[in-house]
Amino acid sequence: MPDLTESGSAAPVRRAAVLGSPIAHSLSPVLHRAAYAELGLGHWSYDRFEVDEESLPSFMATLDATWAGLSLTMPLKRAVIPLLDGISDTAASVEAVNTVVRTADGRSLGDNTDIPGMIAALAERGVDRVGSAAVLGAGATASSALAALARICSGPVTAYVRSEARAAEMRGWGDRLGIEVRTADWADAAQALRAPLVIATTPAGAADALAAEVPDRPGTLFDVLYDPWPTALAASWSAHGGAVVGGLDLLVHQAVLQVERMTGRSPAPLDAMRAAGERAIAARHRVP
Repeated sequence: MPDLTESGSAAPVRRAAVLGSPIAHSLSPVLHRAAYAELGLGHWSYDRFEVDEESLPSFMATLDATWAGLSLTMPLKRAVIPLLDGISDTAASVEAVNTVVRTADGRSLGDNTDIPGMIAALAERGVDRVGSAAVLGAGATASSALAALARICSGPVTAYVRSEARAAEMRGWGDRLGIEVRTADWADAAQALRAPLVIATTPAGAADALAAEVPDRPGTLFDVLYDPWPTALAASWSAHGGAVVGGLDLLVHQAVLQVERMTGRSPAPLDAMRAAGERAIAARHRVP
């Protein structure tokens, strides 16, 4: 039976999707569809589309009144900004949009749920304030990490990077975001592991060598990867008695905020979304 409005008529179809390149690996459809099922939004659909920077303008031009919103992953988080009617202060702070909400009058508004998603994921594990922190890496996720730390860290953040150009970029983000950022060479990254909060933003495998350097009773590690999981660093961290926040935690919390913004329904079903994500990751690694 189709979903009905209060007047008894069929509810209008509503669409959302995740865009990026590559996109086949994305768990966003799993999370959003789980939310729609839990919220009773049978007339909502969520898909994935392979879209690169070159094809993004033409895709955006096809959006009609059925579209409620978009999730964006690399390489589109900055490329989309000139195509939007406006962006939030949060998105502007890091020049990155991962969420587009379509309004009733046809406007496309950009937001960034990665930053509040990081804060929420940490708060869920009891980390809502730290005196200092370390960031491993200097890519787009690292700038979001700095924006999140600007809200919860009272002292300096040390970023461990591989080049002076990256170091200058991270210091520049610190100046822009109002947080003191110190930089250090990646060769000294083992020193980062003694910080009360370490946020690892590096690609899969890049921080594996640090697993052997984890001290006893470390603080909290936030590793933004979710597949494969656990990473070598996260496994070693747990074995040494430290608290670990994983990439799935971030993915779910930022998706919760996307669902709420796109559907207007709050709260989104975090537990159901996380469970769906865990099942999907387990299925990827299940032996046939």
